[in-house]
Amino acid sequence: MGIFTRFRDIVSANINAMLDRAEDPEKMIRLMIREMEDTLVELKSSCAALMAEARLRGRRAEEARQKSRSWAEKAEVALRKEREDLAREALVEKRRWQKAAAALAAEAEEEQALIAQYLADIRLLEEKLTAAREKKRLLAERHRHAGRARRAREEIRRLEGVQAAVRFEEFEKKIARLEAEGELVLPPGAGELAESLERFSRDEEIERELAALKAARDGERRGA
Repeated sequence: MGIFTRFRDIVSANINAMLDRAEDPEKMIRLMIREMEDTLVELKSSCAALMAEARLRGRRAEEARQKSRSWAEKAEVALRKEREDLAREALVEKRRWQKAAAALAAEAEEEQALIAQYLADIRLLEEKLTAAREKKRLLAERHRHAGRARRAREEIRRLEGVQAAVRFEEFEKKIARLEAEGELVLPPGAGELAESLERFSRDEEIERELAALKAARDGERRGA
């Protein structure tokens, strides 16, 4: 692909539309910037070469004009010396160099027009490149914002999970505390009932011990 074809493709490209369709916009913009930079280097190199050539052609045109003037002076000298033959030959040389100077000047003028177009293209491409670099910066900034937002959401979810676990643990502790408090609270009359049962239990033990003593005493009597 020639430099001018690439330049036209780049300049006519809709960067935003291309990035919207791209699977990886950041990679796409990097490739576009690299292509622009390479094309810009080629444009500047070609322009510099053309400028050097135009200067050289300009110097040659001036040299041809000087030779044309020199032959015109020689024709005058020959004519003063009544050498029309030499004057005629000098005028032929003068015209030859005049034509050469005109041709060189015309070529130099065309080259200057082409140089002006080169410079305009370079400015246009530099503007396009500046816009692409700004787009790259915005994409990178948006990527960083998205990363920070994602990490923030993850942190919020993590904290919500921790808080939920803490709230559930506190709820369990509260239930256990209420159950323990329920066990400590006795219904009306429960204290007297417990005391009566305990007293009955003590009385039964005493009766059993008393019966055992009686049985032992009766046994001793029968033995006597």
